[in-house]
Amino acid sequence: MKIKKGDKIIVSAGKDKGRKGTVDRTYSNQKKVVVGGVNMVKKHITKSEQTPQGGVVEVPRSFHVSNVLLVCPKCGKATKVAYSIEKKGKKRMCKKCKSKF
Repeated sequence: MKIKKGDKIIVSAGKDKGRKGTVDRTYSNQKKVVVGGVNMVKKHITKSEQTPQGGVVEVPRSFHVSNVLLVCPKCGKATKVAYSIEKKGKKRMCKKCKSKF
């Protein structure tokens, strides 16, 4: 998967289209990512020691990696990811400005 934890992304489809955030978690088997503050849903929780009142909380849900675009750290634009093969291994590369990161 080309998107990794800590990458800055922009949502390209869905109810949160255009919102920006950083990737908190990736699920590579399912090709899904979790972005903090994006794709929030309400979840009902029961009473417990941690939440003595219970109630409704908002939690981020995962969405498919095809619905996000990586934001290049150098040019700051939403871009697709390319790979450049070097002696040390593969490096990710911005397709717009050709910078490696």
